[in-house]
Amino acid sequence: MSDTRMTAAEREAFLADLHVGVLAIPRPQGAPLTAPIWYAYEPGGAITVITGRESRKGKLLGPGTRVTLVAQTESLPYRYVSVEGLVSEIREADLESDLRPMARRYLGTKGGDAYAEQSGTDGSVVVRIDPERWLSVDYGKLSR
Repeated sequence: MSDTRMTAAEREAFLADLHVGVLAIPRPQGAPLTAPIWYAYEPGGAITVITGRESRKGKLLGPGTRVTLVAQTESLPYRYVSVEGLVSEIREADLESDLRPMARRYLGTKGGDAYAEQSGTDGSVVVRIDPERWLSVDYGKLSR
């Protein structure tokens, strides 16, 4: 059977591409909280997400929290990247430098601007996650 693992460059490029991620956060009791989330990533850098400070995610996240983010394709050839890391920073979100660029990434300029204006950043935080361990699969490599 062929090796389906992605190279470091392939997995970082895949994660930097546009996907809705699934973030897993440990809880003191029971299974981890898992939730779909928008994220931003540049190869070699940190992962950033924006969430409400008082949301379930926001209440569980703090510096030093170990989390996992998974991004995947929904069509053939199936591919995914799972990255584990530590939350290294949480700070107040800014409309222009944080929320608007994230909303535009997922919704385009017009939709992103409308979303940013409607949502605002009241009570939102930017969470920085430093990648530590990667898992990846590219089933498209089976046919090569």
